[in-house]
Amino acid sequence: MCIRDRIYTVTFNPAIDYVVRLDAPLEVGEVNRAQGEDCVLGGKGINVSGVLAQLGCESVALGFVAGETGAWLERGLAAQGLKTDFVHLENGMTRINVKIKAGQETELNGAGPSIPESAMQQLEAQLDTLQPDDILILAGSIPKSLSQSTYERLLAGLEGHGVRAVVDATQDLLVNVLPYHPFLIKPNNHELGEIVGRELKTDEEITAAARALQEKGARNVLVSMAGNGALLVDEHGEVHRIGCPKGKVVNSVGAGDSMVAGFVAGYLQSGSYEQALRLGTACGSATAFSLGLATKEKYLHMHG
Repeated sequence: MCIRDRIYTVTFNPAIDYVVRLDAPLEVGEVNRAQGEDCVLGGKGINVSGVLAQLGCESVALGFVAGETGAWLERGLAAQGLKTDFVHLENGMTRINVKIKAGQETELNGAGPSIPESAMQQLEAQLDTLQPDDILILAGSIPKSLSQSTYERLLAGLEGHGVRAVVDATQDLLVNVLPYHPFLIKPNNHELGEIVGRELKTDEEITAAARALQEKGARNVLVSMAGNGALLVDEHGEVHRIGCPKGKVVNSVGAGDSMVAGFVAGYLQSGSYEQALRLGTACGSATAFSLGLATKEKYLHMHG
């Protein structure tokens, strides 16, 4: 088990995914009748909280919600047993993303509400209460209504608090937080190659690139490599490599979030980076090989 209430996730732009299934191709300009539909409550930080709960780790999901859709999202997460403390926005509505599965998949993603400066200050006040060794997980893109330097702003405000920050973002969003010494960053091998400006083909090249990000401030660098497993360069300079469990990939959505959750839970429960990497990879694979996020039964099967 994890220590209670010591993990916090942030989702700036959560969503209700309205997933519609058709038994024929989508016809634009015509009335299309659904064969079935589901609603999935999501956003990268929320996904991490959901998998953490499956792993026996309680967390608090932070972020922003608005309108009736936001209230519905909160009720749904509470029904799943997740703890939330969202900032409520006065205007707009939490977005709905329409995902049409009709052979090919078509998406229509909502814009989401504008986040005013006063709401950002409320989030910062929440983060100001975090204690040394608390874990803060920042995942995903920044909404258009916020500055692209928002991650840097939040981590700069936490300097000296001893909070362990996990950042799962791409390119500049990731590079710009390195001076704040994040506990963990999780680029994939292609994103890592883009950051260092060269294609990475071997484990040695990936390790060298990961060490370059450590020199810029990252403590642990976890590199996911899809079907080739993952590589971790830990804060002690040790390199850990793990292959990927065998299976058919049927779902890429949430696999990275599941990997982050597994890594954090594995580390908190064991204190071992090797064990963290094993559980992270098992959770990422459990999500990739099934419809929906990793459950306890799925990851136990992968984790062996």
